[in-house]
Amino acid sequence: MKRTVTFGLAVAAGLMMLLGTGCDKLKSRDRLNKGVQAYKNARYQEAIDNFKEAIALDNTNPNARLYLATAYMTQWIPGADSPENRQLAEQAHKEFEEVLRRDPKDKVALASLASLAYNEAGPLQGEAKMKKFDEAREWNQKLIQVDPKNKEAYYSLGVIAWAKWYPALGKARADLGMKPEDPGPLKDKKVREALKAKWSGTIQEGIDNLQKALDIDPEYDDAMAYMNLLIRERADLADTPEEYKKEVEIADNWVQKALDTKKKKAARVPTGVVTAEK
Repeated sequence: MKRTVTFGLAVAAGLMMLLGTGCDKLKSRDRLNKGVQAYKNARYQEAIDNFKEAIALDNTNPNARLYLATAYMTQWIPGADSPENRQLAEQAHKEFEEVLRRDPKDKVALASLASLAYNEAGPLQGEAKMKKFDEAREWNQKLIQVDPKNKEAYYSLGVIAWAKWYPALGKARADLGMKPEDPGPLKDKKVREALKAKWSGTIQEGIDNLQKALDIDPEYDDAMAYMNLLIRERADLADTPEEYKKEVEIADNWVQKALDTKKKKAARVPTGVVTAEK
């Protein structure tokens, strides 16, 4: 009889635990829903508090942690140098990385970390800036491994290549006394060769990734615009004025393609409909 009573108590305790767990999951979903509503109404601290409670009630709730990270990121202001702002970026990083620890293929977390790193590079200088660009590059590459058809990731890689290379070209032109409107190529052969050795691979990688974005979406006019920039600026590394002109002609063609594509897309939008250009 004693064993039967003990067994019955154990079963009852187990059922109570299951019921408690189920109740916590329901409460977690309720907190998540309240957090989402607060987030949509820009009440970010209220949203964060609800998302934290949702996680505390059910640590396996992936959406709550993803929303928590996004709420931190939304409040972060790129370039603002204050302890509070830096903390928001750190908290966003921490929560997105925890999402990835649990699910390494989460596309939102990967894209968000790529965006964070790229925007964090903005106010930085020198090696610190390049390091952040490299971090953004790595996150975009990881996103492509998970989602090979992600045109934005390829586009971002093209933009990062341009952002890394362009300041070096600008400095070289300034050092050689060339104004932005002065035609190329760069006047000094040694300078051209040094830039080629250091940056040709980065430039070509950027062009290749922009082409991949265009292979996915042939009407991706933003990718066309950066294709123009990379090719136009690569022209400064040409050995002769003739080669320079050929590169500029190719770049001009990309400008025209971008303009024609924008017109084509605009013509498809019904009169009176307002769209947000991405």
